[in-house]
Amino acid sequence: MSAESLPGGVTRAGIVTLAGKPNVGKSTLLNRIVGQKLSITSEKPQSTRDRVVGIYTTPEFQMVLLDTPGLLEPQYRLQEAMRAAARRALEDADVIVYLSDAREGTPPPLTEAADLTVAPGGHLLTVINKMDTLPPERAQELRLALPHAHFISGLTGEGVPELRAAIVANLPESPFLYPEDEVSTQSLRFFAAELVRETALEQLGEEVPYSVACVVEEFREDRSPVYVRALIYVERESQKRIIIGAKGARIRSIGEAARGKIESLVGAQVYLDLWVKVASNWRRDAGALERFGYRVGG
Repeated sequence: MSAESLPGGVTRAGIVTLAGKPNVGKSTLLNRIVGQKLSITSEKPQSTRDRVVGIYTTPEFQMVLLDTPGLLEPQYRLQEAMRAAARRALEDADVIVYLSDAREGTPPPLTEAADLTVAPGGHLLTVINKMDTLPPERAQELRLALPHAHFISGLTGEGVPELRAAIVANLPESPFLYPEDEVSTQSLRFFAAELVRETALEQLGEEVPYSVACVVEEFREDRSPVYVRALIYVERESQKRIIIGAKGARIRSIGEAARGKIESLVGAQVYLDLWVKVASNWRRDAGALERFGYRVGG
């Protein structure tokens, strides 16, 4: 009997936290398991700032997957909020999928990476991602060094079915936690803001994206096209000028690309009304972080 086949109507359900350092592929893995894009992805680290919830349900089990910010040593208030979000998700987990990048070799213990004095209670699965980036001899060395780890590529799907089976085997027997047709607990407004921010990450240079926040102030599904009013916040006037671009070229480009993503999300035409504002030093301002939806403190 497979881990995904249980007798007599018995189901498994629980919280699965994806944890690891920045840019190890947590968002890509969540999107692959759920089967649609929920969490934004970027080659730039620290793109995930709060936990993103994806729900994957079959007749036998339900995974409530939490994509979390990368584990790092905080340098300012926003990063403190990101680390706190990751730690809360670890505390909530029935299963912890601890990801690392295959190119970085053997990962440190999770307690060290998360700066925890006590190991979290969820069942821990060590997962080495991005195996598709290694030459065969290096991949074999890593497999021998970590015999109990799971080796995957979230990008290609290699090893993901086996990892999914291991996750399911360690979920508690439980009724489903959410309706079977739900794919997230978060709103379309949340995901629309994330898609605008993702587009900014894609189109801007190395410095500006870390100063970008996005808030959707209005989301009108009762209109045709769907009306979305979004504000991109930056920390300085010089950054605002970069995002707007010469004669508004950059903000138009961001808006056009983001609108297409939001249309795919909602399955309808969208009018995206996009603006840029300055919120000085917002990453270090607890009040601004709260306004932008980040939970400051434990």
